[in-house]
Amino acid sequence: MKNIMDRSNKKPLEGIVPPLITPLLSRDQLDVAGHERLIEHVLKGGVHGLFILGTSGEAPSLSYRLRRELISRTCKIVAGRAPVLVGITDTSLEEALGVARSAAEAGAQAVVSSTPYYFPSGQPELISFFRQLVAELPLPLYLYNMPMMTKTPFEPDTVRQLAQLEGIIGVKDSSGDINYFRQVVEVSKIRPDWRLFIGPEHLLVECIRLGGHGGVNGGGQIDPKLLVGLYDAARRGEQAQVSALVQRLSVLGKIYQAGQYASTVIKGMKCALSLMEICSDELAPPMTRFAPAERQKIAKVLEELGLIRSSVSQPAEALT
Repeated sequence: MKNIMDRSNKKPLEGIVPPLITPLLSRDQLDVAGHERLIEHVLKGGVHGLFILGTSGEAPSLSYRLRRELISRTCKIVAGRAPVLVGITDTSLEEALGVARSAAEAGAQAVVSSTPYYFPSGQPELISFFRQLVAELPLPLYLYNMPMMTKTPFEPDTVRQLAQLEGIIGVKDSSGDINYFRQVVEVSKIRPDWRLFIGPEHLLVECIRLGGHGGVNGGGQIDPKLLVGLYDAARRGEQAQVSALVQRLSVLGKIYQAGQYASTVIKGMKCALSLMEICSDELAPPMTRFAPAERQKIAKVLEELGLIRSSVSQPAEALT
């Protein structure tokens, strides 16, 4: 366990840690230039860390080869300027460990895992799985509660039991259930070194009020200064500034509503970054990029926020 903790940051991570999309040129080809532009964009915006290979990063749809390439390139580009967190969620314990080892070798600071999907796990099975996982991990681990995608939550009592494992250092909750988050805050009091992050950005202010430590917010890669500013204002208790930034955040949230399927959130983020000329909006199958009508909706949101000057009319392919 000493080896695990020695690889963690001396100061626990707090703040805005955007879950980066994975820029693609094709289903198994990384948009290398776009990936670098995206990283530089969020670092310039003042984010406190980066999270790759999460839900926003389409991790389950990517080959293991591409995942390892993404880890390596990300850590090289970041070059120690911010902590890099790597998603290792998998149905296979061995594959999760394999990705974790790649992350450690590349220089990442921590890994993140949700519950295994497909076969619904009982809570005792989850506890057993994570005890086995943590025993062999080369990096500290954040639990990732994402029941919308995995269909299995980390119940509060399970979190309480897993908090006994030194190698687990916090929770990212993307359930959207603030009452659940409140329970996790109470559970985590037995681990003052734990850090608690919220996924849905509209709950960031409430997260801070309840004792959370930051957000893993998708909007943080589109308008990082907005999320960082909101986090800072919430921490300082500057209510007028918080109110103004929450209004801007509500406009940004419209990018998640441009389509009709669950994939609209990822499509919206990729489309926005494409319109901002940062990276391609290609998606891994089975998802497909937005049609022109949806792109125009996203463009109007970005215009309103001042993130682009006027509607971008070129096809998505022009940005690849």
